[in-house]
Amino acid sequence: MRRNRQPGTVPLAELYAPIREELEAGRLILEDELISDQGLISDLILHVEQFHGKLLRPALLLLVGKACGGLKPQHPVLAAVVELVHVATLVHDDVLDEADIRRRAATVNRLWGNERAVLMGDFLYSHAFHLCSSLESQFASRLVGQTAITVCEGEIMQVANRGNHELDEAEYMDIISRKTAALVEACCQLGARFADADEPTVRRMRTFGHSLGVAFQIVDDLLDVTGEEAEVGKSLGRDICEGELTLPLIHYLRNAMPAQRTHLLGILRSNDSQRHREVAKLLRDSESVAYAQSVAQEHVNLANEALATLPPSAARESLCAMADFVLLRRQ
Repeated sequence: MRRNRQPGTVPLAELYAPIREELEAGRLILEDELISDQGLISDLILHVEQFHGKLLRPALLLLVGKACGGLKPQHPVLAAVVELVHVATLVHDDVLDEADIRRRAATVNRLWGNERAVLMGDFLYSHAFHLCSSLESQFASRLVGQTAITVCEGEIMQVANRGNHELDEAEYMDIISRKTAALVEACCQLGARFADADEPTVRRMRTFGHSLGVAFQIVDDLLDVTGEEAEVGKSLGRDICEGELTLPLIHYLRNAMPAQRTHLLGILRSNDSQRHREVAKLLRDSESVAYAQSVAQEHVNLANEALATLPPSAARESLCAMADFVLLRRQ
């Protein structure tokens, strides 16, 4: 890896170099798993293949495994499993958010409606558990199952708090820890566990994954209000339109003068389809964006601290660089 680049500027393909073959093996396993003799289902499968995007979660699983002792035949299978779970959550999220664009392509719900989108998400979840059951150990099946439950809990909590303008930072962190960080944590735990790492190392990799997942979601929420749709590649402003408070909004409402708070709440409660642009301007002109970025940075620091005891390797170096990537990403 070239060391003369600024942090976060190394291409993902370069970061994935230590696990390139295993990542491709996982992709082929996923492709073989998603086969249907029904043409309309095959069309849906081809469409959601565009949602794989960065393959961040399977890559983390494989890099952690490589950094913790070495990869085994189970690792590419598990990489395919976690990507199936992740894409299933994306398909369901797009229904919940009424999103039109994902990875610069039309969402399943936009093209085929909510019913098929929900069923497609269920189809992907089912394949994840089917594939996971092919492993001799049931540890992965139980962990993936518990993680799916936790993710659903987070999503339910988020939906239940739509329109709750009293949501505080602790409640927000609980929601994103469940709906996003839980799966990233499970990826890192699986990578270490199946590399036969000792329990203290497995715990540190769980910490790494959890911290990275929290930072990822905070940055994702920031992009929803400060990003550009053409650059980010998905529908933006959905959190505001759905009445969901994210960290920069929580910080603004907590610290604003009464008149400023009243003004923002008036915008949030309006039916103006462009209200997210007004909110974005208010946040940019305040300290709330910088505050959210600082919290994300704190979690990236925690993630990097968890890697400190791993022996030097190309895989560990990639993991450190991926933490910077999560913080600085624009997609």
